[in-house]
Amino acid sequence: MLTDDGVPVEAVYEPCTAGSGAGVGAGPGARTEAVADTPAIVVAHGFTGSVDRPAVRRAARVFSQRAAVITFSFRGHGRSGGRSTVGDREVLDLAAAVAWARALGHSRVVTVGFSMGGSVVLRHGALYTDPSSKPSPGCGPGGFGASDASVRVPERERRTAEHSGAHFGAPAADTSAAGHDAYVDAVVSVSAPARWYYRGTAPMRRLHWVVTRPSGRLVGRYGLRTRIATEEWDPVPLSPVAAVPLIAPAPLLLVHGDRDPYFPLDHPRMLADAAGEGAELWLERGMGHAENAADDALLARIAAWATGARSA
Repeated sequence: MLTDDGVPVEAVYEPCTAGSGAGVGAGPGARTEAVADTPAIVVAHGFTGSVDRPAVRRAARVFSQRAAVITFSFRGHGRSGGRSTVGDREVLDLAAAVAWARALGHSRVVTVGFSMGGSVVLRHGALYTDPSSKPSPGCGPGGFGASDASVRVPERERRTAEHSGAHFGAPAADTSAAGHDAYVDAVVSVSAPARWYYRGTAPMRRLHWVVTRPSGRLVGRYGLRTRIATEEWDPVPLSPVAAVPLIAPAPLLLVHGDRDPYFPLDHPRMLADAAGEGAELWLERGMGHAENAADDALLARIAAWATGARSA
């Protein structure tokens, strides 16, 4: 895949293993209808992950029992180009993957993100809204709908929109086709932070050292196989807690472990409070952090929710 700012991103597509309803020998029309009727789940991994990490492959295997699955490596990870911006420009990588799912014919697309990927799916869900959505009281300040995204989304996100075709109420001629195809029907965020720059736990202090220090970035590149950009965020992107109220009317599921060593439980609770009635919160007993801590049973429950949730 190629993102709207020109970064090549490695990605893998896996069809649903449950069967599409169009068997061998079915005509092209039947196969096209079968793909359209099959939901697609786009998986956004955590920081230092990649498409070939065992936890990502395990999630894809479980999800594929209910949906087609797209996995990809964020910029600076795996065999993708560019450098990691730790959640900022990664929204363009996710948008490319979602647009690819729609280009393949899937009419229903759901994002599932873990940790850094969890923050990316939240921001993506706020920026890339369905152009056909009707205004909803739960859609943000003043009840603005998708057509009023230029009002709902802060000015600092216009830099992303210029490269992405995100729906900011601009005329169709001024935005890319991919931007209009990159909206999702539901969002699942697992082990995500509520706010940026959090250093309240030892693992997060170590992560900030990796990201902000030259010696840390060397460890990231050669020890963690992650190439990290040296520039600071400018402007600071929309925070997860500011993004969640803007996702409605698309359903939102927040999943967090009560033994997460990175982000304590005030993070998911803050996100759920900000989202209001538009979100469902699962606090998982005994679960640690992100995709590595999500067992098959939890992944199966997430897949069931993702393929069954419908907009209000």
